[in-house]
Amino acid sequence: MDINLISDTVTKPSAEMRQAMANAAVGDDVFGEDPTVNKLQERLAEMFGMEAGLFCPSGTMTNQIAIKVHTSPLDELICDYTSHVYQYETAGYAFNSNIGINLLHGDYGKITSEDIVKAIKPRYDWLPISKLVVVENSTNKGGGNYYTLAELQALSETCKKHQLKYHLDGARLFNVLVETGDSTQAIGGAFDSISICLSKGLGAPVGSVLLGTQEFITQARRFRKVMGGGMRQAGIIAAGCLYALEHNISRLKVDNDRAKEIGTWLENLPYVAGVNPVKTNILIFTLKEALASDFVALLAEHKIVASAFGERQVRFVTHMDFTETMMVRLKEVLEQELPSRLT
Repeated sequence: MDINLISDTVTKPSAEMRQAMANAAVGDDVFGEDPTVNKLQERLAEMFGMEAGLFCPSGTMTNQIAIKVHTSPLDELICDYTSHVYQYETAGYAFNSNIGINLLHGDYGKITSEDIVKAIKPRYDWLPISKLVVVENSTNKGGGNYYTLAELQALSETCKKHQLKYHLDGARLFNVLVETGDSTQAIGGAFDSISICLSKGLGAPVGSVLLGTQEFITQARRFRKVMGGGMRQAGIIAAGCLYALEHNISRLKVDNDRAKEIGTWLENLPYVAGVNPVKTNILIFTLKEALASDFVALLAEHKIVASAFGERQVRFVTHMDFTETMMVRLKEVLEQELPSRLT
């Protein structure tokens, strides 16, 4: 049995999702004529109370388009240093938008209004202009930590007060919402733009949607095109995303709960120094003596795949293809087969 905990991006579309994709009505999306893409964009815009949406191949593209629309060269964005837009998007903020970045050190990926206010630069010729705040919910490198609605709204008020645009990288937002019970409409009301990923825990094979005002999305379409993201009969993959929205949101709670349970196991193991607070489907733990690379290699001997997240840190990510049977096997390996190799 192969167990893949390296990310929730490894999910495979179900037979039912594949059937929905095979039956999708399609058109040319560059001309705005793909009915399934249009339905997906409209569905998500309506869910979050936004005016319009834009279907893109990836969350990196939706984030980068948002940054491009919200800023001008010589501006800067403000975010936590663990943010995906800084860590994993190849310095796209610099390459695509010619802007700087102002990194904050928050709490497991979360920043505060006070952090933002302190980071805003005065208007001098020799400094970039603080223009955009990006937050991630849940936080990937923060170990699946999340902002509450009240916290997001407080940041929103701070951004409005200081004339800053406010973007949400919601790559795993629905993992948060099944925990908090907050409404999508309330979340949407806090932001100028939102990126929603469908290819992680929701299980679609490809796709993210960028949400904002009609004017914002009109400009975003131009940048999607210049970045090479204008797709043709994209309804085939958009249909998988629609299926995910209609069938896979509530079951994300299962992934979150499994991650929390694994966290309790890890806390009691002799080779584990500590476990970050487990809030959603990501858990990060620190080893006492073993190197993360060596630990991951040991797991691989048992057909378990995970990622080293630092010299002694390891990350597990639960998802819809990680089953109860796999949970039992993982527990067996962690508690019975690894201790003798690590202590």
